[in-house]
Amino acid sequence: MSASDHFILLSAITLAYAVFGMTGFGAAMVAVPILVHILPLEFAVPLILLMDIVATVSVALKSRRHVVLAELLRLLPSLLVGVLLGATILSRIKSGWLLIALGVFVLAMSARSFFMRRAAAQPIGWQWSVPAGMAGGIFSALFGTGGPVYTMYLARRLPDLEAFRATIAALIFLSAIARSGAFAVTGLLQEPLFTTALRCLPFCLLGLFAGSMLRRRVPPPMARNLLLALLSAGGLGAIYRGLSL
Repeated sequence: MSASDHFILLSAITLAYAVFGMTGFGAAMVAVPILVHILPLEFAVPLILLMDIVATVSVALKSRRHVVLAELLRLLPSLLVGVLLGATILSRIKSGWLLIALGVFVLAMSARSFFMRRAAAQPIGWQWSVPAGMAGGIFSALFGTGGPVYTMYLARRLPDLEAFRATIAALIFLSAIARSGAFAVTGLLQEPLFTTALRCLPFCLLGLFAGSMLRRRVPPPMARNLLLALLSAGGLGAIYRGLSL
């Protein structure tokens, strides 16, 4: 890896986890579309997975008393199936098509966030946990981006903000553990990955610290618009990279 590639790698990790520190989600959706320009998708996704475990473990532990266990138990079975399917696809399908799918997914989530109105969110039944868990598991394993799917489900199930934040953090943490197992079984966890992760870890922590500081200073509308701009640029970049392979 060249010096410029190292700079892109460490800058992407710092930026992605600064976003996570500000918003509580979005790290993979920011980092992966950037990293695929210098790393294979099947390397970039497990790398972000290892960073996610570090980023979410403290949040999940601190807020565990607010976790709604019933929602976790509803989502986990289909989530596990989705993770296994996604990991299998990631290890076997040509990355160009997956990058195009990643770009389309990121752009779709950005457009949804831009046009969505808070008042439009209506409660839904627990039966939606099956497709939500399955889709979230597949996208988590393929791109590290299952968080928006879980968010769409839990936001309509848990009106209490503390319960919602705690449960989504616990779910993402458990998803990361499940993906680790699936990636190990499918051969996506290799020794160079851990070496790169150790090199990136200080920048992940730096981004988390910077994001937590900015969260108190940047108005939420400005943070939201910045995130949408980053996601849209990353999505377009991922589609371009996929078409060029």
